[in-house]
Amino acid sequence: MPQASSLFTRLEFRLAEQLFHTRWLLPRSPRTQRLTMRLFKRCAEAGHPDAQSIYGHMLFHRSLSPQDKARGARYVLEAAQAGDVKSQYQVAQIHEHGCVQYPRREDYAVTWYARAAQAGHYLAAERLVRAYRLGELGLAVDNEQADYWQRVAERQPVVEMAAA
Repeated sequence: MPQASSLFTRLEFRLAEQLFHTRWLLPRSPRTQRLTMRLFKRCAEAGHPDAQSIYGHMLFHRSLSPQDKARGARYVLEAAQAGDVKSQYQVAQIHEHGCVQYPRREDYAVTWYARAAQAGHYLAAERLVRAYRLGELGLAVDNEQADYWQRVAERQPVVEMAAA
């Protein structure tokens, strides 16, 4: 993905982040929101994993049309495959709960939760603890596995997950 590392794409992404996270740069108006979404979309299309994660998450959770939700899920999956930890957690949630494009697959959810937890995502580790303690996600009750994931979770800093 040579385009993803281009200076212009990185600058566009930084601008989109600033517009998204700060109120002092420009007032929150429909025009500013459209500009922010357009910038995230351009960066996601260029293969920028962070943009794919954010834009995909917004499309998946805020869109009304099934097509936009499916496109959002696809962007999140691409970001997860590129190693984005928040996206790995989001993909696990998509597989756990299912959607039009991705039917419920508990085995895939467990795999993605484990990837995210191993990469440092606290909520993913906590979800695996609960799943092993209660026998959820198609897993048998296994206190040893629950204890393992609890230790993994305890090693992770608890960080506010705005887009998780």
